Amino acid sequence: MTTKTGILKEKMICRILLLIILTSHVCAATFVVNVTQSSYQTEENHNITLEWTFTPKPGTSSRPPDIYCELRTYLRPLVLFHVVNRVEMTFYHDGQFRGRVQSDRDALREGRLRLHMSRLRTEDSGQYWCKVETEQGGGYASCEVLVSAAADLQSQTPTIVPEQEDQEKTRSYAEGGAGRLITLGVGGAFAAAALLIIYVTVLVKIMRK
Repeated sequence: MTTKTGILKEKMICRILLLIILTSHVCAATFVVNVTQSSYQTEENHNITLEWTFTPKPGTSSRPPDIYCELRTYLRPLVLFHVVNRVEMTFYHDGQFRGRVQSDRDALREGRLRLHMSRLRTEDSGQYWCKVETEQGGGYASCEVLVSAAADLQSQTPTIVPEQEDQEKTRSYAEGGAGRLITLGVGGAFAAAALLIIYVTVLVKIMRK
């Protein structure tokens, strides 16, 4: 009897463990992390807000989510945000992002992770990866950010619109035509004066005879 009782207890314990494992897998499968926008494109010195959503939303009695976000680069990952049990691990943050990343704590209660990034730099471009872990499970998602350099001085010079260009051409043609008319007028006056002198000279000679 003792042996049978022991065997039954072992079977019962195995079933309970199996049920716990299956339940944990089901909970993990139902936890989903999504990114609101898959890609961002902006210029340096601008600000953007990266946003992730996760379900199920954290309940009032559940443990707050642990969050880890990084910029993945070829050399090494750069940590921009890390929270464990409501405590922000700022000492883990990379110097590139220190003082430029702020989180919206109220949004976390609604199942949203919002990171405000200010004074963007070109080196901030890349893939941003965030992982969220709660009692219901964990998940991750990523997005791409492209930060281009600000427009150079050449692109900031004023351009002439077609109408202005036509007006400039018309003005130059008019000024050129007026100059030619003045030149022709002066030349014609000199020619008339020369003919007059010749005519007077010939007239004087005829009268002397």
